[in-house]
Amino acid sequence: MGTTDRRGRLDEDVFSYQAAKDGHVRLYRAGRHVTTLAGKEAERFLARMDGLEGSAAQLVLAKATGNFKRGNER
Repeated sequence: MGTTDRRGRLDEDVFSYQAAKDGHVRLYRAGRHVTTLAGKEAERFLARMDGLEGSAAQLVLAKATGNFKRGNER
């Protein structure tokens, strides 16, 4: 992972995801739907999440939403 959570914002479980039978993966932040991944993108995401927990998993989820590097995530 190239980017880290220097401000400690991902110490809490803010992000979550749900993999559906149709191959889609829905990403949530604070319980609200943010984006949906499909196809190869969903497969790559699930492969990255395999075995991750805690802040490492939160970092992957934050990056997958597309808003992590803008500096305005709270």
